[in-house]
Amino acid sequence: MNSVYSFLLVSASLCCVLFNAALAHADDSKAEKKSPTYVSLAVENDNFGGNSDRYYSSGVRLTWFNEGIDVPPGIDQLAEHVPTFDLNETTSVFYTVGQNLYTPKDIRIEDQPDDDRPWAGFLYGSVGLSTTTWNEDIPAHVDELEFTLGVVGPEALGKPTQRFVHKYFTGSPDPRGWKNQLEFEPGVILSWERRIPRALSYDGRFVKMRVEPNFSVALGNIYTHGGVGATLVLGSSLEEDTPTRVRPSIPGTGVFRGAPDELNWQVFAGLDGRVVGRNIFLDGNTFSDSHSVDKHILVGDASAGFSLTYGDYRMSYTLNARTKEFESQDEESIFGSVTLSTRF
Repeated sequence: MNSVYSFLLVSASLCCVLFNAALAHADDSKAEKKSPTYVSLAVENDNFGGNSDRYYSSGVRLTWFNEGIDVPPGIDQLAEHVPTFDLNETTSVFYTVGQNLYTPKDIRIEDQPDDDRPWAGFLYGSVGLSTTTWNEDIPAHVDELEFTLGVVGPEALGKPTQRFVHKYFTGSPDPRGWKNQLEFEPGVILSWERRIPRALSYDGRFVKMRVEPNFSVALGNIYTHGGVGATLVLGSSLEEDTPTRVRPSIPGTGVFRGAPDELNWQVFAGLDGRVVGRNIFLDGNTFSDSHSVDKHILVGDASAGFSLTYGDYRMSYTLNARTKEFESQDEESIFGSVTLSTRF
């Protein structure tokens, strides 16, 4: 239990440091420029889609995104060593805390099935940068750089989280196999992503259309993969970004530009594929023996959803189908995502 208390203390301290740093940078920047801040809460769950309660069971991601504050010290030095990333006057900063849960197919079985994925939780915090490169008055591309620190194992609090949600919210069966989860391991991920928001676009009177290709790389002991994909967006405005999601997913920041009394809508669909070098939730612990399964090197996602924005608030829903991630998996994963965002 000492390790749990130590981790909680460190996590709470880290969150306080990140939050205080965010507030300090925001206060320092107010005198120079006023830029909107966006707060988004994304909740993903298989009960929102396939109602299956298996594999990727749930994910929660809370993001604070500001377009006008200074880059935190140390992060700017890290960004300067990334060849494709350019710090400029458009650079925005975002902070995230989140938790992901992964379970085998049948959560009512106490023992770990030999041919099914490990039980695992991931609790993390991250800081990221987003930079837009413009071609006249059109965004040529958007680069994102995110540095994530987290923990896998009992310290990720997967067991109490899932039991609490199942008991008080979903009425799902009690998960009985958390004693088999992956061992404690700190996690680091450095991820880069490039989006081309208007590779193709059409600005009609009633409907706007754009096609957004994306490219991504993630390196770390939690995830190592490279990906490519594209999203088709139809809506009332070309200024609406796709909603924030739990990584890996269709990319988006959740930024929206509408006036306070304006109603905007958006529907979108996307395809993404990844070449997976490492996934700790399938490969098992990096530095100790643990249960693992033979993963698929190629994994794809198909997503579709919509968003509604009115004034300073937005709600979105996304349905996602993910191909089989390991050899003995008997069906694809289907899950939904609900994202609530506000601007101030």
